[in-house]
Formats: sequence, C-alpha cells, structure tokens
Amino acid sequence: MNIDQILLNATKRIKQNYFQLPIDGQEDPIYRERVYCYELYHQLRISWPDETKYELSGEVDKSGHPLIRGNNLDNVKPDLLVHIPGDMRGNYLVIEVKPLIANKEGIKKDLKTLTAFRRYAGYRKAIYLFYGQGDIQYKINQIMGLAKDEAEIDLSQIELWWHSEVGSSAEKI
Repeated sequence: MNIDQILLNATKRIKQNYFQLPIDGQEDPIYRERVYCYELYHQLRISWPDETKYELSGEVDKSGHPLIRGNNLDNVKPDLLVHIPGDMRGNYLVIEVKPLIANKEGIKKDLKTLTAFRRYAGYRKAIYLFYGQGDIQYKINQIMGLAKDEAEIDLSQIELWWHSEVGSSAEKI
C-alpha cells in the first residue's frame, strides 16, 4: 500500500466547499478543520485498497486504552489513524490536520500528539497536514520555533505536508 500516493490523490479531489466553507451572510468562506477532515477521510476511503490489512479510522478516542496512556497520549483523538484495530503491532500512520492559519497553541498540541504516537504508541509514520493558502515558510519557521528546546516535540519523527489549493495535491515540505 502506497499511503503517500493515496493521500496525494485524495487531497487533489477535495472540492472548494470542503476546503473553505461558505457562510451565509458572510462574503468570504472560512477554513473549518472538521469539514476538511471529513472530506479527506471520504476521499481516502474511496481510494482505499481492498487488499490491505490496514484500516483508516477517524478521531479514534484512545482514552481508557490500557496501553496508550501517559506521555501526551491521554485524552487525545488524532484526526486520522491507519492501523490494524486491536493489534498494537499494526500501528502504521497517525495524521493531524490544521488550516495554515491555525494558532500556535493548537499546532504545539498536535506536534506533541504526533511525537507521542511515534515514540510511545508504536506508529511508524506521522503526518502533519496543513491546508490553505498563505506563507508556508512562515509556518515552517513557526513550527521550528515551537519545537526548539521542547523535549516532547521531535520534528524528525513527523512529515510536514501542505495542501495549498483546491485542485492540487498536497505535497511534502
């Protein structure tokens, strides 16, 4: 299973009204993470290979899990997981999604979550997917600043991706 290719294809198919939500009485549409995530999940499921043993899950609540706790794993619900439910050896990919305009506090929380899932929950890959137009270099610099001197964030464990506009695929940055 080539998860990168599946993600590239899925992001390319996300339409404008899921990328930015139109609001009645408001001239400009707005970014809504849940709307984008649910459509991303849908587009991923459309392309999901039948022959894989891995399942795609959205916002799995890990609270109360006997093995996933402590170390920034309590009460977190990653946006997307690719795993074999019920088998910790089948933890493959954890994904967090944020609009490019997201605030630093939310980004820092997600970076800690992604790092924790790699370090302590046995996930082999972590992707932080940003979407929306803007200055991606500014966001990268912001992320680097958040990670500096923060033991709970390890950027070497996380792939950063950016989905810049409707009709294009996300890309690793």
